[in-house]
Amino acid sequence: MFCHINKNWRGRPLVSRETVVNLIGNTKTAKGLRIRAKPDENIYEKGKKITDSELESVNIEGSDFHGEWDHRIKMSDVQ
Repeated sequence: MFCHINKNWRGRPLVSRETVVNLIGNTKTAKGLRIRAKPDENIYEKGKKITDSELESVNIEGSDFHGEWDHRIKMSDVQ
């Protein structure tokens, strides 16, 4: 995914957060990958720690090839 995003914004000045989000959100590949992006306006607590049990509840799936490097978080509510 990131290699396609980098190709999409190559040579373009990343002058604002809006520019970055728009370039990410307009990334497409010939095989049909489409990236959707929108700014996250939430304010998050700094320094918050998660517990081991919270981390274990994240549905992380490793790739067949180098799953220690390449993985995805599977979410049930993504459309």
